[in-house]
Amino acid sequence: MKLQFDSNQDYQLQAIQSVIDIFEGQPLSTGEYEFSLGNANASLALTEQGVGNAIRLMEEEVLENIRKVQERNGLPVSDVLKGMHFSIEMETGTGKTYVYLRTIYELNKLYGFKKFVIVVPSIAIREGVLKNLQITHEHFQNIYNKVPLTYMVYDSKNVSQLRSFATSNTIQILVINIDSFAKDENIINKENDRLTGKKPIEFIQYTNPIVIVDEPQNMETDIRRKAIANLHPSCTLRYSATHTELYNLVYKLSPVKAYDLGLVKQIEVDSVVSEDSYNQAYIKLNSIKAQKTRLTARVTIDYVGANDIIRKTVTAKNGDNLSELSNGREMYRDGYIVNEINAEDGFIEFSNSTKLYIGGVQGGFRDDIMKVQIRRTVEEHFKKEVRLRKQGIKVLSLFFIDKVNNYRMYESGEAKHGKFAEWFESIFNEYRSKPEYKDLIPYEIERLHNGYFAQDKKGVLKDSREGRPTQADATAYELIMQDKERLLDPGEPLRFIFSHSALREGWDNPNVFQICTLNETRSDLKKRQEIGRGLRLAVDSEGSRVFDRQVNRLTVVANESYDDFARQLQKEIEEETGEKFESRIRKKENKVKVTLKKGYDTDERFKALWERINQKTTYRVDYDTGKLIENAAKRVSDMGIIARPKIISQRTDVVMEQHGIDGTARATRVYTPDSEKLSVPDIIAYIQRRTELTRATIVRILEESGRLPDCLNNPQMFLDSVVREIKTELNALMVDGVKYQKIAGDYYVMRLFNIEEIEEYIENLYTVKNQDKTVYDKIQIDALSDTERKFAEDCDNNEDVEFFIKLPRWFKLQTPIGTYTPDWALMLRKEKRLYFVAETKSTLDKTKRLESENQKIKCGYRHFDEFEEVEFTEARNLDDVQRQT
Repeated sequence: MKLQFDSNQDYQLQAIQSVIDIFEGQPLSTGEYEFSLGNANASLALTEQGVGNAIRLMEEEVLENIRKVQERNGLPVSDVLKGMHFSIEMETGTGKTYVYLRTIYELNKLYGFKKFVIVVPSIAIREGVLKNLQITHEHFQNIYNKVPLTYMVYDSKNVSQLRSFATSNTIQILVINIDSFAKDENIINKENDRLTGKKPIEFIQYTNPIVIVDEPQNMETDIRRKAIANLHPSCTLRYSATHTELYNLVYKLSPVKAYDLGLVKQIEVDSVVSEDSYNQAYIKLNSIKAQKTRLTARVTIDYVGANDIIRKTVTAKNGDNLSELSNGREMYRDGYIVNEINAEDGFIEFSNSTKLYIGGVQGGFRDDIMKVQIRRTVEEHFKKEVRLRKQGIKVLSLFFIDKVNNYRMYESGEAKHGKFAEWFESIFNEYRSKPEYKDLIPYEIERLHNGYFAQDKKGVLKDSREGRPTQADATAYELIMQDKERLLDPGEPLRFIFSHSALREGWDNPNVFQICTLNETRSDLKKRQEIGRGLRLAVDSEGSRVFDRQVNRLTVVANESYDDFARQLQKEIEEETGEKFESRIRKKENKVKVTLKKGYDTDERFKALWERINQKTTYRVDYDTGKLIENAAKRVSDMGIIARPKIISQRTDVVMEQHGIDGTARATRVYTPDSEKLSVPDIIAYIQRRTELTRATIVRILEESGRLPDCLNNPQMFLDSVVREIKTELNALMVDGVKYQKIAGDYYVMRLFNIEEIEEYIENLYTVKNQDKTVYDKIQIDALSDTERKFAEDCDNNEDVEFFIKLPRWFKLQTPIGTYTPDWALMLRKEKRLYFVAETKSTLDKTKRLESENQKIKCGYRHFDEFEEVEFTEARNLDDVQRQT
């Protein structure tokens, strides 16, 4: 197969033209031999050392040119020229490499420039550039009348090639890794006898090349900047989707625009997560921190919260007991004392010999989740094979893994399947046997999947290292790149690719339709890097690009929720592109200070109101234990089904819009884990710790409920559900039986108004018109509540209201179910002054409100029953309050 290229993509032509127009006014090319000694009007300079580029424009002319380009492209206009450096931002998968290679041809055609250096940050990107030079060569030769062009990769063992780069009078493209010339000890920076004592880099410097920096965000250190400057470039063109520094930005194709224009695949996330799985000792080691006197580890564990077990990240040191850190979680009682934290090797070990490395997880169905991920990937692959084979489109699925051993193991020098390969073959054969997929993929299973990994000299596959590519990694990239066209051929059996997650950039394949990450340890793979391997639009069997949006859907099978995936993807886009999604970020300048009225504490109306409500109270509760047992047993009996733990797969479309990343759910499926081991804690002790009831009371509730056998389905879910029902009934009885009494000499003191400084967003404030009727110039309200805003406005404008305040957050009433702050206190003038404390609600129908809200309001009534001159009331508006008079 030969890939076909469309030379008329508008957005690519715009990017190319944006660079070309930087040099408007530069002498035009006059032919192959345009240079001459001392010719100040030529774009080439001839010296004894060779042929070089010569930009004849003044900086003022270049600045004027880029301003025109920026205005045309709707970009911020530069005030000054940030050197001869120019940034071009293009979303991953939209043909960035094609654009800068074609820009080379255009710069030569129009201005005659001939010397170009492409600087890359890694082996991966170097191999990708080389592949693009190979597969686009014929395409560009046909467009540009077979203009002579030579490209080469810098080889420290063959530095003499740089002499021909310098002396040749044809287009010369040198591809070089930044690490090959960034240090003084690099061969390229040392004098060489075979080059008549010159340093090899001098032959590049003589030519004043146009330097193209691929992924410049990886080359922003001082050492790397100086290294690029040491090439003596006439200018640098910097291409990336994720710039960290922008220099005279002349073109931008953002992720949102690329999605809108259909230039990349649409994304859907198939999230695979466990649910109701709190029956094991869950531990995840997130990180280790080495301090001067001790080591600490950040671990995520199951924590006993107020109402449920929650996943919480805590800091642990040697000697810590996870049972204590988890607030008494039963599962950690035996053997989970920290014995060792090892920063050098990155692990934590407990007293029961459990050892976890950074990113490692115990519990939580890790293997079961990964099996379901493989299953979902295989299933989606078969569905797309059925749909796309008629269009001649080959379907590829990519698995990222972090341990080669999970795919291929070696025993006594012989290769064997790892667990991922075994799971894959079992699941694949299961789907292949289904009637609807029979004979769809007729090849032997061994030919359908393969791994692209680094190899040692004996051909043994090995793990790659994050951020440290080796020569062994180069072999993996060569395989991925060299096989690009073969992989796209429907007649090639290989369809499922396993690759190391460290090999994460610089390569992709347009027909990757499924990406599944199966990491057992922490992954530094960013969401944009992950999806970037499959964003490019698909091609058919003729090598032609397919633009059908129904075809171009990339399914990411992730072991996290859609919300987490989308949130992280949006965060990365905002951080890496500087493009903020509208309405998700509020401007700090929209935050204002709320001012306390001078002399508020001498206002007789305020003092009269405050002195009638400011005394604190305490409470006691009376309830009947027999009634508690009866009602709680019924609640437990009526509670929902206690389901066994499960793994949920939910597929959701990723929709990029200006306001942010949203999603539309498309399908949900439930799987039962294979490996669930139930651990039943001390049931009575667990419930007693959470409810503070006697053992006898708890036993009677459980016996009378008839639900105790359900504990074996899912112990933790059962216990948390029982606790929740008992506490709900207990709260109701305590609130019904609550009685308040004033505490002599204990008050909410007025001076707290002076201490509290309030800053709030404008949309959360009501600006007071009649300042003499309250204590602040603005009143805090709920921006989403029209009820509060209307109540504040009515109090402000109604003549019957003499004075009103929104009660401060520190005005807290104690209740059996937590503290409670009513909304308003106000003074009305009728025949006499009337004092009210009001709770504003959009509805007075208790069935349409949370039970906890109703209970706290009931406590409010009981509290203010002790205040003779004050009426507590619920109100939708001021009229409801006035009806009480």
